[in-house]
Amino acid sequence: MHLSALVAVRRRVAKSSRLTYALAGRLFTCRLACLWSVAAVTVAVWGPANVRAQTAIAASRTGGANFEVPAWSYPYPPGRPAPGAAVKEPAREADSVALFHVPNSTAAFTEAQVENLFGVADWHPDAHPAMPDIVMHGRRPTVMACGFCHLADGAGRPENAMLAGLPAGYIEQQVKDMRSHARKAAWPGPYGPSDYMRAIADSATDTEIAEAAQYYSQLSPRLRSRSVETTTIPKPVPRVGLYFPAAGGGTEPLGKRLITMPSDTLRHDLRDPGFLYVTYVPPGSIARGKALATTWREDGAAPCTSCHGEELHGVGPIPPTAGRFPAYILRQLLAFKTRARSTPASLPMNDVASKLSLDDMIAVAAYEGSLNP
Repeated sequence: MHLSALVAVRRRVAKSSRLTYALAGRLFTCRLACLWSVAAVTVAVWGPANVRAQTAIAASRTGGANFEVPAWSYPYPPGRPAPGAAVKEPAREADSVALFHVPNSTAAFTEAQVENLFGVADWHPDAHPAMPDIVMHGRRPTVMACGFCHLADGAGRPENAMLAGLPAGYIEQQVKDMRSHARKAAWPGPYGPSDYMRAIADSATDTEIAEAAQYYSQLSPRLRSRSVETTTIPKPVPRVGLYFPAAGGGTEPLGKRLITMPSDTLRHDLRDPGFLYVTYVPPGSIARGKALATTWREDGAAPCTSCHGEELHGVGPIPPTAGRFPAYILRQLLAFKTRARSTPASLPMNDVASKLSLDDMIAVAAYEGSLNP
């Protein structure tokens, strides 16, 4: 694909989002389109045979259980190496001249600033209290800024957790469980967000964890995803933790999957917390999820509301689930089901998840992710 064609793709996406971006942003957007081009070529290997091979690996981890963790639930670009133990700076020097803007913000950042692992590009500094240093800058070389992934306002993104409004003690315990390996991802293959978080948990001090947890716990969460029931979706290309629409367009059947895409790909890459993601789920998922989340089942499985509260806003140390990213909720249910998350505190969830099918988990994630947090 010629460079002019790549730029044209980016311009079409920007036009469709009804936003105007400065022409000075051409370097960043060309790079994004190039990534799409590579992904479009490599996605061919992400076929049924490859998925079957990888789900077989996941199944063996559960002691021969029949349940298989679906590869699509942990999107990651095929051929991309897993992150190492140390946090690495981007291999290519990012542009430090062209300035970018996002709607409803007076801030302006360069590509280099947006991609800085140790300095958060804060688009809305007046929307939250001052960030502690561990959230704003992290600690070189291994503890990247918490706000780089979870964002300054704790809104997070589909590939990681929305931390805003979670109990401070809960956040602290989860990081410590990652450090002890009591909390792992259900997917045994490479998955950048989990791999980086484990490395950070290994290096962060208890004081740093407590400071970040206290900061994020006092912030108010916002709904950042809308669930859409459909049978057909834009052709997806795996990125880190979510999917982008294929640069060449096209559609494909959704099947029995939960697929999340950004409504604006550039704003995703700019780490803008002010737009919505779209989560595609099978027809009937939201109603089915509501029934599972609010009523006791004949097999004795407890509804989500019995622990997380009537509105699913959490109860004491038990975290809220309403309005969290559906893709994230699904990955946690998979982790509970496979006992990749296995601690004394997780035992009730291990029991509940053991009784849920994949369709059930998709439905619960779709419903709870559609609620106001």
